[in-house]
Parts: sequence; structure tokens; C-alpha cells
Amino acid sequence: MAKLLLNLRHVPDDEADEVRALLREADIKYYETPANRWGITAGGIWISDEAQAPRARELFKTYQRRRARRARADWLRRRRAGQTPGLIASLLGNPLQTTALLAIIGLIAWISTVPFMRMGS
Repeated sequence: MAKLLLNLRHVPDDEADEVRALLREADIKYYETPANRWGITAGGIWISDEAQAPRARELFKTYQRRRARRARADWLRRRRAGQTPGLIASLLGNPLQTTALLAIIGLIAWISTVPFMRMGS
């Protein structure tokens, strides 16, 4: 019975390509299911042979740790170079969106507390 290795929802193409290459290099048989056209399923990479699934999972975990270290190092490099905006810069960069979100948050907070405030009167 096949085992799901990777759900492809929100997975960048380069990561999916690297996982495919990793499985080919390790000579692990796999197949893919495509995303359906209504967006209910995103597709996935499946290990065909259940006996190879533990080995594939271990390789995938190692790959994920390496990719995370690489992404973190890249983010730190960009942050040191001033290419990654912080929270304040992001909020000030989108003043209309920030104002709208704060208004929505305030409205939700008001709607949530009004019944309790009226209980005391």
C-alpha cells in the first residue's frame, strides 16, 4: 500500500523538484497525484513500496533540516543587508491595509464585549 510522503499544498516548485530528485537518487519508487481543478486536493508525492517508506521519510527529514538551515541562513543574510523589512516597516508600507485590519480587529473586539458590558446595566 502506498504511503504519502509530501502533500503538495503550498509547496514551492523548487522544493517539490528537489524531493523528486532526492527520491530518484535514492532509487525509491514514487508517484504523484495531481491537484484537482476545484482546489479540494493539492496533490502529493507517494511512496509506491511500503517497505521503502521509512527510508524515504528519513531522507525527507534530513532534506527538510538542510533546507530549513539554508532558508534561515538566507533570511539572516538578507536581514543583515537590510533587504527584509521588519514589522513596523511592513505596517507603514501598507497604511491602508493596516488601517483596515485594525478597524476590523476593533470591530470584532467591540462586538465581542458589548453583550457583557450590557449585562451589568
